[in-house]
Amino acid sequence: MRFVIVTGMSGGGKRTAMKMLEDTGFYCVDNLPIPLLDKFVELITVPNGEIQKVALGLDVRAGQNFEQAQETIDKLKESGYSFEILFMDAGDETLIKRYKESRRMHPLATPDDSRIESGIIKEREILKKIKENADYVIDTSKLLTRNLKEEIERIFVDNAQYNSLMINIVSFGFKYGMPVDADLVFDVRFLPNPFYIDELKPMTGNDKPVQDYVMSFPEAEEFLCKLQDMLSFLLPGYVNEGKHQLVIGIGCTGGQHRSVTLANELYARMKATGNYGWALTHRDAKR
Repeated sequence: MRFVIVTGMSGGGKRTAMKMLEDTGFYCVDNLPIPLLDKFVELITVPNGEIQKVALGLDVRAGQNFEQAQETIDKLKESGYSFEILFMDAGDETLIKRYKESRRMHPLATPDDSRIESGIIKEREILKKIKENADYVIDTSKLLTRNLKEEIERIFVDNAQYNSLMINIVSFGFKYGMPVDADLVFDVRFLPNPFYIDELKPMTGNDKPVQDYVMSFPEAEEFLCKLQDMLSFLLPGYVNEGKHQLVIGIGCTGGQHRSVTLANELYARMKATGNYGWALTHRDAKR
């Protein structure tokens, strides 16, 4: 039996992940009262039972002692029960934005302090240990729903090797400013610009004629090869340091031709390796 405990920050995407796991054939139970956790595990893990894939959702709720959940999980491990922990996370700014958009109160809000920021701080402290012991940590700050679905399927359907790093490749135009959240930025304005070719000007790097033009220059292929080599060196180091989210910016003047082409190429090549989780964003292609 495959047994997954899904937990994480409120607003981090736990319910979405549970729905995706259900779609892949998991029997899902969400918001089980913490005192019933050990009994549920004992009942559901009966040998030769009909249910072979289970996902159990646990989160911080006002009035529930989450420390009890952690103690129960530790005891179940000591008793020989086998399960995986999926921790859904997001940056504080993203969580605050999601709460404000939904107009929801944080579950740890109190009459004396109803601020979202305060609830997030309390929740991170409560969940600190279980996050440290999680088998998988997915940061949804920059993930589209389809990217999250791909990552869930990669881990729990394809059984691909997991590395706790989600990488978002972002094409952009320097004239609109660099992405403020970029960790690595590469300038591809050294390549000839399709903007000055009449038939290519209205197109983007998502169109084959532009792609063929940009990739016709040996410098483009050499750039991609060198960048792949550098990322192959850097990414394991980021994983070892506990980084879960990496944004790679690839920029040209307007963010429509060269950067889009090379971002597409890099994404296709790196994703084909089967390592890490990859997402692709074209910030300025439609400007």
